Amino acid sequence: MNGQRYISPYTDFGFKYIFGSELNKEYLISFLNALFEGRHHITDITYQNSEHLDEVVYSRRAIFDVYCTTDKGDHIIVEMQNVDQDYFVDRMVYYSTFPIREQAKRGDWDYKLNPVYTIGILNFIFDINSEDVHHEAKLMNVATKEVFYDKLSFITIELPKFNKQEDELVTLYDKWLFVLRNLSRLMERPAALQERVFASLFRHAEIDKMQPNERRQYEKSLFDYNDINNSNVKHFREGKEEGLREGKEEGLREGERKKAFDIARNLKAAGVDYAVIIATTGLNENELKSL
Repeated sequence: MNGQRYISPYTDFGFKYIFGSELNKEYLISFLNALFEGRHHITDITYQNSEHLDEVVYSRRAIFDVYCTTDKGDHIIVEMQNVDQDYFVDRMVYYSTFPIREQAKRGDWDYKLNPVYTIGILNFIFDINSEDVHHEAKLMNVATKEVFYDKLSFITIELPKFNKQEDELVTLYDKWLFVLRNLSRLMERPAALQERVFASLFRHAEIDKMQPNERRQYEKSLFDYNDINNSNVKHFREGKEEGLREGKEEGLREGERKKAFDIARNLKAAGVDYAVIIATTGLNENELKSL
């Protein structure tokens, strides 16, 4: 695998291998606590069924990368998203409806809900107008700009914007983002990652220590990821080339139009009849009058 020592969290298998295992749930707990930065402290999680069917005739299936509930009853969905898709925000909102509806109780029920967090770890730039890596959205009162409902949160993490180097890592959250961004490119655990959870993670993430069936699954997942990534690069390059062609053509058209106005201006100044100028330059009478 081109000398790769550790698995890539960008792959479907790699992400779930790190965060989706009951035996290694300390990784997910540590990551979530780092993400919440003291606002919440999770001591335990319970993994839930990550596949859900919508309760309509033409049912839609939703498969989450990781879905869990915390010891305090919070519901958390965590997704690794490699490709910017149409209606990505709609998809996050749609996903959040499943853990909301799961809380409904038969019989008398007061509609009290536990918090739901939908977390998207993105391998693309989502908000081009912001340099922030971390974004959090809640339902807001438009007039007062105050949070209307604080139990429904949508968090996005734009990994391509995280460019801190090893000597710049300060918080545990910094360290987790560094791991997610760089794990598959590392050949050993960086000195800055001395926490016990990372020592365990780096041992767990070694490709050579996988079981044969796990390695086969990872290689298939890596192939799929590379295929998608190469396709995105190709589309980006083709789009850029098309843009350059269109820009060049637009530039030529604009140049020809400017030249026509210059000729018309000179002919008009020379007293040439409008009909002759129009036939020569292709401009209309209103455009000539504007000169």
